[in-house]
Amino acid sequence: MRILFVGDIVGKAGRQAIEGLLERILADHRIDFTVANGENAAGGMGITPAIASDFLDLGVDVLTSGNHIWAKKEIVPFLDEEERLLRPANYPNGVSGRGTGIFPLGNGKRVGVLNLEGRVFMRNLECPFRVGEKEVEKLKEQTPIILVDFHAEATSEKVALAWFLNGKVSAVVGTHTHVQTADERILSGGTAYITDAGMTGPLASVIGIRRQIALERFLTQVPIKFDVATEEIELQGVILEVDEQTGKSRSIERIRVPLGSK
Repeated sequence: MRILFVGDIVGKAGRQAIEGLLERILADHRIDFTVANGENAAGGMGITPAIASDFLDLGVDVLTSGNHIWAKKEIVPFLDEEERLLRPANYPNGVSGRGTGIFPLGNGKRVGVLNLEGRVFMRNLECPFRVGEKEVEKLKEQTPIILVDFHAEATSEKVALAWFLNGKVSAVVGTHTHVQTADERILSGGTAYITDAGMTGPLASVIGIRRQIALERFLTQVPIKFDVATEEIELQGVILEVDEQTGKSRSIERIRVPLGSK
């Protein structure tokens, strides 16, 4: 089974990348299942029901998110309505939405997806390790193929979770920092890992934000409103090849596809 994971989609530029590139990538790489982190797709922070629905119509099977999922108030009821849009599972009980799901493929196989949020330099949520372990046990009752989106700031926390779940899940893919890392590997137990899948959006920016605004904020410390950049648009992510019987990953490959490329 070939799974595409698309790194954080940022603003209009990121949406243009999905609209202009996803169909070709799915065909060229013979993708069976697609997951994308969409939490920054609306103006660089948050996602709306309309944008989420567009992504799902364009070929994304599951949308994951992170700390910015709550930025657009209209998304809260949609989280309860749309099972293919996940928020981190380690938020407290009673929060809208769900953090895991089992999603069927046309060949009868099913893929489990788990979304978690880190705590280092982020919110003081429930422990992603303990919550993740419990959720993985539930998912494994229905499928051996399990993908984890770990939306976290610290590399150490991401690496630690990957080793903690090594051999129990097909892949742990890091998101949130918007910078694709070059540490993709298959761990000893067959779990694929990368610290960050990257950003789908404008590269001529500071993690998606217009350079001038980001620089002014750093120089003045004044909280100027962010604005998403528009130049050098690229889709970034990873392609996983997973054994359908065991759930172990055979390979993980980084991809970077500029908008307008042939």
